[in-house]
Amino acid sequence: MSAADTRTVVLPAWRRAVLKVGSSLLAADGGGLSPRFALGLAQFVSSALAAGREVVIVSSGAVAAGRAILPKAEEAGAAMAARQALAALGQAQLIGLWQRFFERPVAQVLLTHDDLRNRRRYLNARATLNELLALGALPVVNENDTVSVDELKLGDNDNLAAIVAALIDADVLFIATDIDGLYEANPRTHPDAKRIAEVAELTPAVFAMAGGQGSAVGTGGMRTKLEAAAKAGAAGIDTVLFNGRRADVLRDLAHDRLEGTRIRAASTRIAARKYWLRHAPVEPGAIVVDAGAAAALADKGASLLPGGVLGAEGDFRRGDMVEVVLREADGERRIARGISQYSAVDVRRLARRHSRDIESVLGYNYGGNVIHRDDLVLL
Repeated sequence: MSAADTRTVVLPAWRRAVLKVGSSLLAADGGGLSPRFALGLAQFVSSALAAGREVVIVSSGAVAAGRAILPKAEEAGAAMAARQALAALGQAQLIGLWQRFFERPVAQVLLTHDDLRNRRRYLNARATLNELLALGALPVVNENDTVSVDELKLGDNDNLAAIVAALIDADVLFIATDIDGLYEANPRTHPDAKRIAEVAELTPAVFAMAGGQGSAVGTGGMRTKLEAAAKAGAAGIDTVLFNGRRADVLRDLAHDRLEGTRIRAASTRIAARKYWLRHAPVEPGAIVVDAGAAAALADKGASLLPGGVLGAEGDFRRGDMVEVVLREADGERRIARGISQYSAVDVRRLARRHSRDIESVLGYNYGGNVIHRDDLVLL
């Protein structure tokens, strides 16, 4: 950790980012949603998009929006069911708030942590978000509070944003809050506390600086933001904390200058992802490939295509971690492991086929790769 200071940090170049926006920046004083601070955040996003960058927004605020529509709803039933009802009422309002700032389409994506723990749903969520970005849409992600239980009880979109950042291979996680960053102590109770411009490592001493809950309308405090930074850092992603209420901070941020706190990743993204791919549990079975495919994987860093596949062993499913084995005259040997885009049954049907034939063979298409190179590690 650096010495306490208030300097401006120059951010490294980034191409893809997740921006997390909390309820405290969106809730109106009298209830509902307000564009007051959302406008400045939208202008920051617009400048990034104009520069050819990609942004996914993780936005809180649905419950606050729903509460303005039916202010007495929480009195009608159990607390959890009432909050879930308010979230359902407020989602349309939340998406409408963001859509008003952008000419491009805004897409609503509702996730729970279960969606991101389950490998098959993880792959589907990633494919959807990547396709939305490729189409030029602006994805706005929120927890699916109408059906989640533990996740809504935690109310923690900070950690959800970190998971989404890893999901889409973001370069940086921006967390907009209502204070200027991480301080030595709570600046609301210790006015002389100094802001920490950069954090090199998230130690227990750094976590000790974080207080409890945040604003009255939000459900996450500084500690959850540090927990999110730890998750992002494990995937090789830096986290940036900044005050989303300050127009000058947002203008600087659009030029990659930060008056806030940068929390550096613990490792490079490649190292972190390859470590996970190498050590994640594998399902019984394997994808069997020929020498040409093995050479393409090893020498060219290529994805595994159907044409180099000889068959599949076992009964794995789409999204499972499986081994890749090379079949030679004297037997088989493991050469790689990765996340299969297709089930074992599908892989057998696609063996020796061209990628363009996938849909005609299966009746559907999850992409032209059996294993994408980003989801594969050599052994």
